[in-house]
Amino acid sequence: MSRNRALLTAAAASAALLALTGCGSSGEPGGAGEELGLVSGDTLTVATEGTYRPFSYHDESGELVGYDVEVAEAVAGNLGVEVTFEETQWDAIFAGLDAGRFDTIANQVTITPEREADYVFSTPYTVSTGVLVVPADNNDITSFADLDGKTTAQSLTSNWNELAKESGATVEAVEGWAQAVALLEQGRVDATINDSLTYLDYANTEDASGIKVAAETEEESQSAFVVTPEREALAEAIDGALEDLRADGTLAELGEKYFGEDVSE
Repeated sequence: MSRNRALLTAAAASAALLALTGCGSSGEPGGAGEELGLVSGDTLTVATEGTYRPFSYHDESGELVGYDVEVAEAVAGNLGVEVTFEETQWDAIFAGLDAGRFDTIANQVTITPEREADYVFSTPYTVSTGVLVVPADNNDITSFADLDGKTTAQSLTSNWNELAKESGATVEAVEGWAQAVALLEQGRVDATINDSLTYLDYANTEDASGIKVAAETEEESQSAFVVTPEREALAEAIDGALEDLRADGTLAELGEKYFGEDVSE
């Protein structure tokens, strides 16, 4: 029996006892949400941006969809609770978590030492690397060292911009991936560096035959659900849910749907 199913069994037993004894000020027995300390009954409240494709965005019908959204829905289903999403700008998302407006964040929150000092993370549900992307017919650039003297297209606020400069490249400033790929395909730059998930999303939804991955970083980036320290029990329950979802193939299926491959490990 998984940790989550054991938790829910205990919750059910407690509920039955309350029903028999008439305990509880509201007259209603506590459920899984009470056991997990959720901010809103038996509903897992999840913060996400809603503007971050393919992780959290609105489709043509206006429905909130995405890899992170579906992972959060699957976790809630495993825990036996409902789920609701609070769309929040990134700059305010941790403040909202601290204020108790929601239980957790599902928005590709990268695990870093700085964040681990203040928050508790679940096990990762996304693992990615940085990739060096070049034209498909380019065989001269096979490593980051080969960028010395070359031109790359990068967003100036990204960490990939720093990697490009450290590798000796001249950087052509762009707003994001779409512009970088356009310049690359037009032959106006030699390469671009970005997250592997961004590349996989593009290859899964667009014609990527004109570009290829020449190299990738050794260092991995891991993203997970995050909670405040007093809700460590919730993080542990989410861990159990993710373990189940990894074992039954759900995470792999969602990775295939949005990226063309399993990105959970």
